[in-house]
Amino acid sequence: MNLPQIAICVGFLLSFLMAIALGGNDAASPVANVVGTRVLTIRQSLALFAIFATVGALTQGYMNMKTIGTGIVPSIDLLGAIIIILTAFAWIMFCNNRGLEISVTHTIVGSILGYGLTKFGVNGIRWSLIQMVIVSWFASPILAALVAVALYKVLTSLTSRYESLRKMMPTLIKVALCYSAYAFGANDISNATGVYVTVTQMVMGSSPEGRVMFLLSVFGSIGVIIGGLWLGPKVIETVAFNIIRLNIESGTAAEITNAFVVHLFVTLPFMLIGYGLPISTSLANIGALVGVGYASYGSSGINKRTVSLLLLCWVASVVVTAMMSFVLYTLVFPVIGPIIQPNS
Repeated sequence: MNLPQIAICVGFLLSFLMAIALGGNDAASPVANVVGTRVLTIRQSLALFAIFATVGALTQGYMNMKTIGTGIVPSIDLLGAIIIILTAFAWIMFCNNRGLEISVTHTIVGSILGYGLTKFGVNGIRWSLIQMVIVSWFASPILAALVAVALYKVLTSLTSRYESLRKMMPTLIKVALCYSAYAFGANDISNATGVYVTVTQMVMGSSPEGRVMFLLSVFGSIGVIIGGLWLGPKVIETVAFNIIRLNIESGTAAEITNAFVVHLFVTLPFMLIGYGLPISTSLANIGALVGVGYASYGSSGINKRTVSLLLLCWVASVVVTAMMSFVLYTLVFPVIGPIIQPNS
């Protein structure tokens, strides 16, 4: 095997490991609320997550994959794809081992920015899209908190009046978990595989972009399922039990809100501008949890230390990974070149 062939194999192995890390860290976003209400066990919740996250990835994953693969920078060469994934994977696993639910979206976008700055310079980055992505990062948790507060009040009012509705709540939160997992798959599968859109297209002989993204979604979904089942429980416990005390109404409100907000930012921008906005499912879920926590108990019901630590990790994810990928590409590129250089 020559260097490009070896690099392709290594790159896709890293992408698969990235998908495993993604599942391990971010499965908590759709799963933790159901676990926190003790309606389902972690394993039961992860089984539903595996099914519906895959469906979401296969049906709508291409919307954000287009953004990650060819939206932020003009193209990503094979060396860049390997360094982006390697940087993101190392940071995610570092945080996974400490039970911290970081933002994989922030991590991968930071890695791409670092690569883009050293490869194309400041003018080579599509800053208009970056600005929209960053705005969505701030808007999504605020929107989630506001929607969660309103939904929690509605559910609490209705369940206090109608006993039959209260009995239906465990079923409702299970359905909400399925929707949330679907939205997660649509939003997050690009984080593991999006940087390989250009490379895969070249390897497959310029296959249509849609087919390439579908195959990458299948490939990534397998890794996400493995990661969720293998590495997910530790982070799920952090989010389920260490932020607020959930009851059936607050857990259901948070679950529905998380699903709605994530799905909204994937679908609506793609319909309007042709690119989905990859938001942090972690941020959306924490925003929803803070909202229902405040509505339930006031500010005293929120574990501010845990929330502050998570916020710090989310900010650090962008900065650390951008610096790491910038330095790595700057050092390695003069030695071995791009390995495989896209045509555009």
